[in-house]
Amino acid sequence: MTTTEAIPAAVASRVPGQRSRGVARTIKYVLLIGFALVVLLPAYVLFVTSFKGIGDATPTNAWKLPESWETAGWVRAWEQLGPALGRTFAMVIPASIISSVLGSMNGFVLSKWRFPGADVVFTLILFGMFIPYQAVMVPLVQLMGNLGVPSGVPSLIVLHVVYGLPITTLIFRNYYAGVPVELVEAARVDGAGMLRTYASIILPISAPAFVVVLMWQFTSAWNDYLFALFFSTSQNGPVTIALNFLASGQLQDYSASMAGALIASVPTLIIYILLGRYFVGGLMAGSVKG
Repeated sequence: MTTTEAIPAAVASRVPGQRSRGVARTIKYVLLIGFALVVLLPAYVLFVTSFKGIGDATPTNAWKLPESWETAGWVRAWEQLGPALGRTFAMVIPASIISSVLGSMNGFVLSKWRFPGADVVFTLILFGMFIPYQAVMVPLVQLMGNLGVPSGVPSLIVLHVVYGLPITTLIFRNYYAGVPVELVEAARVDGAGMLRTYASIILPISAPAFVVVLMWQFTSAWNDYLFALFFSTSQNGPVTIALNFLASGQLQDYSASMAGALIASVPTLIIYILLGRYFVGGLMAGSVKG
């Protein structure tokens, strides 16, 4: 076979493979679009219902566009949720920061400044991730009452810090496992103690892990309802409690409820839009097994 005859044969042999890859790509995109529609349909109902009037916002008209676009539902939702949003920020921000810093310190000690029984301590810390909150809620309420921690924001900060430590410790320990041990040994040779080594060597390279942990803790604390239900009231609780009261009135206000749900979801949505790309990178950076 001459060279001129071999070239068309080679091209023809690749056509079926290219066609099969094209079909697979089409199927993939169809599935992705289908999944996106399933996820976005509830958001569509939330959005259009929030702009409907009281008479227009009914379950039978859920899929229809508003007869007239009104913002009264948003005004009512903001009046109900505004104070609770402020309390939620006052709870979520310190809880996320404190649990992240403590988890970072734990991860450093358990991975680079080890001591006898470090693996046992790490296992016990992780055990807290697998205890259902519902199983310890009654004794937890009694404990917080005996300690005299005020209900509302103070109690919720303490709870989210304590129950956030297992996951933050795990993420930071795995992240620090990838840090060369020579850095820590060099700091020891120079006379740096544990805190100096952590502050000068470890902390400056911990930004990716902190992004992951802060996003995780912020979202977890913001969306929490169980702790808020037991340790706060509608007067001192976070936005999840206020949203529940808004949606469970005697006269169901669908437009205000939908607008309230959208308002409550905006902070976490902004966080993921701004920092989402760093979240995946931080998780991959902490995927090294220690």
